[in-house]
This record gives sequence, C-alpha cells and structure tokens, in this order.
Amino acid sequence: MNAQTLVDQRGELWLTLATLWLEHEPSERDYARMIEVIERHDLTLKELEWIFRLELAPVLGRQQMSVAGEWRRFDEHKLMKQLVAHNLRLKGWRRGSWALFSGLTTMMSRHRWNELMARLMIERGETPP
Repeated sequence: MNAQTLVDQRGELWLTLATLWLEHEPSERDYARMIEVIERHDLTLKELEWIFRLELAPVLGRQQMSVAGEWRRFDEHKLMKQLVAHNLRLKGWRRGSWALFSGLTTMMSRHRWNELMARLMIERGETPP
C-alpha cells in the first residue's frame, strides 16, 4: 500500500478520531461527527479497535506525552504525514510490538474511545456492554 492509498482510505477517519487525544473532552458535536465518519467507512467494532490501537495510538500517544505536544488542535498536514509514515512501516515485528504495547498507548484516551464505541453501538441498534 502506498501513501496516497492510505490517505484516501483512512485520512478522513484518522483526522476525525484524532479528536480523542485533544486536551478537552469531545463535545456532543465531536462524537456525532466521529460516528458519521465511521459509518461512511462501514467498519466493524473489531476493525475500529485495531485502527485505534495500531494505526492511531502509537502516533497520537507520543504526541500526548510530548512536552511540546499539540493539545488544543492538530496541524492536520503534519499529523497526516506522521500517521502515513507510521502506517507504511506497520508490518511484521512492528505490528506485533504495537499490538503488545497498545494498552500503554491507548491508556490516556481509552475512556473516550469506550464512550464513542457505546454511542456507535446505540446508533447501530446494538446494546452496549
């Protein structure tokens, strides 16, 4: 897969879900927008979990822990470059390593992710846990 394919397939989803790592709690509007974008991509909850854990959290978790990190909003161009670079390298042992350590990289945003998944399940007519 090349960079342009990644941007075409995941770019909108990645940038929308990046809201989960900002300093403020997502608003009702933020959650509604995330659900709208997720639904356009027609992904299962399991697929979304792996996108959260492997494609987004390693990049955004580092951003969140950085002293000079961006907290109020992201430079979308810079963030997209980081996400594409990370995901182009996400093969073999790197994929396994990120899967193994994904609990650490998702820890700061897990409560927001769980809220988003509960809202998504309700939107889909499923019963949240």
